This record gives sequence, structure tokens and C-alpha cells, in this order.
Amino acid sequence: MPMTITSSSFPHNGVIPARHTCEGHDTSPELFWEDVPEGTKSLVLIVDDPDAPDPAAPTRTWVHWVLYNIPANTAGLTEAIAATALPAGTLEGLNDWQHTGYGGPCPPVGRHRYFHKLYALDTVLPDLKQPTKAKLEKAMEGHVLAYSELIGLYQKRQ
Repeated sequence: MPMTITSSSFPHNGVIPARHTCEGHDTSPELFWEDVPEGTKSLVLIVDDPDAPDPAAPTRTWVHWVLYNIPANTAGLTEAIAATALPAGTLEGLNDWQHTGYGGPCPPVGRHRYFHKLYALDTVLPDLKQPTKAKLEKAMEGHVLAYSELIGLYQKRQ
């Protein structure tokens, strides 16, 4: 079975509830994963939006959440998880607001796609000191055993 990531908050390619966005409480969704491959030493979660700022003419990918060194035996993350409640050993990277933690969807225009990307690694990474997504991806090179993604959609109320 391939590794999967799901959410109790929204289905794959479904609408992300407002409570997880800037129009709500801006809390992270509950996430679950299963079928993590044998030999996995840690997991990485990256949430990003490749449709920024406008899905009709995207110019960048906006990073919403970066977590790494999630223990391999972790089955998911609770909704609205605080940094202090992350699984032991989990480290945080910087989002594009230049801080750690979850930053929910807040698209300026149009319906955006939010990719919740889960990577299984054959290593535990060193402390990268709050890396950007790019720095983390560079450190992951050659260590990815499996990948899965969950896509959520969101458009601000007009």
C-alpha cells in the first residue's frame, strides 16, 4: 500500500473549512497518515499554495507550514496543534510570513489549491535552525522513501 495523508476536516480536492483560514480561527487541520514505509526514520510535512497570488497567473508558491523530523511512528497531527504539542523531536521551519507554525489559507483573489505534502525519509535530519522550504528540500535530497499529498481548496468569501 502506498503512504497516504488524509484529513477529517476536508476530503482530497475538497474545500478547506473557514476555521482553518484567515477568515476563521486560522487553526491547522487534523491530519492523518498511514502506510508509512518500513525503514522510515522521520517524516516531513510541507503545506504550500502554488497558485499565489492569482491562480489565473501564478507567480510563486506560498509556503504555509513546514515541519520536519516528525517521528516515523506518528500517525498524524491534531487540529489546532500548538508548537508545544508537536510530537517529541519535531522541528519547525519558516513559512512565507517568516515565522514558524501554521498559517492558513488567505488568498487575495480566486480559488487556490493548498498542497499538504508528506515525505517519509530514511534519516533524521540535523537541526537546520528554522529552515525555509527550499533549504529543507535540499537537505531531504536522496533521503525520500515515499511521498503523498492531500490537496484542499479555498476561496475567500466575497
